[in-house]
Amino acid sequence: MAETLTQKDPLREDSNPEIRKFEKVNTGIYGDSNSASFYVANEIATLIRKRQKEGKMVVLGLATGSSPTKMYDYLVKFHQKDGLSFKNVITFNLDEYYPMQPDSIHSYVRFMNEHLFDHIDIERKNVHIPDGALDAQAIRKYCQEYEQRIDEAGGLDIQILGIGRTGHIGFNEPGSSLKSKTRLVRLDRVTQLDAASDFFGLENVPARAITMGVGTIMAAKRIILMAWGEGKSQIIREAVEGEIRESVPATFLQHHENCDFILDEAAASFLTRVKTPWLVGDCDWDDQLTKKATIWLSGTLGKAILKLTNEDYNEYGMGDLVAEIGSAEQINLKVFNYLQATITGWPGGKPNADDSRRPERAAPYPKRSLIFSPHPDDDVISMGGTLLRLVDQEHEVHIAYQTSGNIAVFDDEVIRFMDFATDIEKDDEPLYQRFMKVREFLSKKKPGQVDSPEIQEYKGLIRKGEALAACRYCGVNENNAHFQNLPFYETGTVKKKPHSEEDIQLTVDLLKKIKPHQIFAAGDLSDPHGTHRVCLQVIYKALERLVAEKADWLKDCYVWLYRGAWQEWDIADIEMAVPIGPKDMTRKRNAIFKHQSQKDAAMFPGNDEREFWQRAEQRNKETADKYNALGMAEYEAMEGFVRYHF
Repeated sequence: MAETLTQKDPLREDSNPEIRKFEKVNTGIYGDSNSASFYVANEIATLIRKRQKEGKMVVLGLATGSSPTKMYDYLVKFHQKDGLSFKNVITFNLDEYYPMQPDSIHSYVRFMNEHLFDHIDIERKNVHIPDGALDAQAIRKYCQEYEQRIDEAGGLDIQILGIGRTGHIGFNEPGSSLKSKTRLVRLDRVTQLDAASDFFGLENVPARAITMGVGTIMAAKRIILMAWGEGKSQIIREAVEGEIRESVPATFLQHHENCDFILDEAAASFLTRVKTPWLVGDCDWDDQLTKKATIWLSGTLGKAILKLTNEDYNEYGMGDLVAEIGSAEQINLKVFNYLQATITGWPGGKPNADDSRRPERAAPYPKRSLIFSPHPDDDVISMGGTLLRLVDQEHEVHIAYQTSGNIAVFDDEVIRFMDFATDIEKDDEPLYQRFMKVREFLSKKKPGQVDSPEIQEYKGLIRKGEALAACRYCGVNENNAHFQNLPFYETGTVKKKPHSEEDIQLTVDLLKKIKPHQIFAAGDLSDPHGTHRVCLQVIYKALERLVAEKADWLKDCYVWLYRGAWQEWDIADIEMAVPIGPKDMTRKRNAIFKHQSQKDAAMFPGNDEREFWQRAEQRNKETADKYNALGMAEYEAMEGFVRYHF
């Protein structure tokens, strides 16, 4: 292989059946989606080579979406660098939207060509993808023929699956029968909502799709379901540990004799052996696990931490922890003191104070604080209260807006601003001509069509103006607002490029210029389109480079990760909790409102239909409520942070 990974195979580890006693499907948990994808691709490649030696074909059932893309990247690498041939491969794709033209940017035909088929030597006659361009009257017969082609090929050797938030596999929505075959289905509203961002609005998502049936999938000789990220963690728990039921079609996979769930750590985070390992066997009790278990027990029993008893710990599988530490009272006090020490109203450090038990250092004061914001509003959405506190406490606050956020601006916003500009400059003929050109383009624009470079620039300027307005409101010097416009983002489409050397160097240059004492970055990795994840990777790479260069100022720099736009940190993970009072919650909300193009209706809401300010406010209040329930002081709201050690 041109590329190998040394990580052990989790599917073959943890041979002790006790640790998997709640799991009804064979489950492998990998360190990240990259290593997990490698193992799946390697299994497919191994089977292809084996069949080539035998002079036989391989029949693969393939999936689309974000889960298998890295696996396809590896298969392409195996072909281009190792000479893996796909001449003996027949493929059948799971599904396709209906209606859908094959040349549409939303079609799975285009997806498969871009990610796999255009880069390998597969015979095109051996590629089968449901036809979304058929007349409605022809679909029933076509679906029957699709099933027949699979049978004639010898059946599916390996079926690759992802999983939807409703537990659907393929487009087999809740209610699908175990014996269902390839057919036309109506999409669940949750499925449509999850796809809305890709289609630039819920109204553009097809209401129907052609999909292989559950019965078709179950007939495969081998099934591999892949899932990445925290957003899939709850449905994965239901599919792996729950009862078999039609309302969660993925639970049918528990019937299959050769099915593996391949997960990264985030997708596996709600499995019993990960979330509450003390319920499945003995644990190695370090400080983090002790804290996690105590907080869980407090929440489960509805008791404040200091009220937990020896009997409580024993009843919930933690008797060995009590025996190890001595008593419930000792455990309770240790965890309570730790949690209490995470709470601070001084996110930049309290000057001239004992900082031995504070999250941040007292000196130097004031600090240079650099806040990285993946989109132009993530700073105020996710840590607006902390940002305001830093400014109020007279720290030198810088904000780096990593991307332009231009694709999240509605077309009508561009026309509104152009109307304003032409009214101001009534006699400016070139401006008027540009405006008419923009209007003409937008009037003919199809859903999902890429904007012209000019319109992309205008949309970026709209978001830049909003970010500057928020800076002024928060008291941040406009000269301290840095618009990076990282190149990986500037595609004009939802799909972004991988980060490049240019992205990293831009970040290195900014860090060298500011030399911050503290950095805040988005650790909100459930962003469905991955912008937050890529932005964080760029920051990590930049820091690694500066460490290698022995940058002296880094020795005096803390890195804090915030969340809020898509989910919140677990209380057990939070290392700094900043209280927000009612007045500052109002100020935070007003700062978010400065981003008017994102107000009322965001272009990419994800699976939560509420506005971002509503989500963030609720999560901040829930964090405060959880601290209060554990026995801490009662606050209006809190923003939580986890420290990254580099």
